Amino acid sequence: MVHAGGRRAGPVERAAERAVQYERMFVSPGRSLPSQPARPTSRGPVDRRVLDALARQVRPTSWHGTRLLPAAAALTGLLPDGGLRRGTTIVVTGEGGGSGGDAQGDLALALALAVAPSAAGHWCAAIGLPDLGGAAVRDLGVALGRLVLVPRPGPAWPDVVAVAVEGIEVVVVRPPFPPRPGVARRLVARVREHGTILVVLPGHGGWPEGGDLRLSVAAARWEGAGDGHLKGRRMTVVASGRRAASRTRRCELWLPSPTGSVEPAGTDARGTGTGSPSAPPPPDPGDAPC
Repeated sequence: MVHAGGRRAGPVERAAERAVQYERMFVSPGRSLPSQPARPTSRGPVDRRVLDALARQVRPTSWHGTRLLPAAAALTGLLPDGGLRRGTTIVVTGEGGGSGGDAQGDLALALALAVAPSAAGHWCAAIGLPDLGGAAVRDLGVALGRLVLVPRPGPAWPDVVAVAVEGIEVVVVRPPFPPRPGVARRLVARVREHGTILVVLPGHGGWPEGGDLRLSVAAARWEGAGDGHLKGRRMTVVASGRRAASRTRRCELWLPSPTGSVEPAGTDARGTGTGSPSAPPPPDPGDAPC
């Protein structure tokens, strides 16, 4: 590849060009993204050398001075430290514990964790999400210029994740195959070593390690479904986990809100339409409110 002015791209630039799928994500002001995501140009296996080069390019020089990454304001009540602690694994499950596209809200919740870090200049990655829509990600608030996509990692997905966590600070992954316990343990250990935040969408295959923090969609309901225009989705999210996250927390969110972002459920999602928001389910007496 040759850049403008006749300069020939270096090996790292060529690697980034091959490895990063932006799905037309560089958006000029006033220009909207297509409703359908662009398909990756190649369906071949992911080249480990390409990912190594990309990890070296985006790897931070040091992370030990900053143990927390920022989180969207609507999510801070779910996090024991009020932010995303480096070196942790977060397991996100949809309503009923399943995962099918985003029917249960798990994908939106997982991506919402990348909103504030990407806005603050940290690199994020989405692995194993081939149908991710660029417009929805943009409206949610993720900085597209800081998002790396590996839509179809294939059977080598553990290797892809292992390389990504070396240099990318928030990695969202939906494994295409249920992981063996040993594979999951090695990935979790690598996450701790490199100070990454791993967000896992386990689906029906499960995640054998459980996770330092588990975010579960306890209930979700779209507003405006009977009016022919969806205004927002009201979601009840329960957080539980180990150590500092052992106390269960429960939050009410709009995800997405009428603007497509994540907002506390204290705001009204009716927009210009009529009707009232759905009532949230009664909280568990042992839960701590956000």
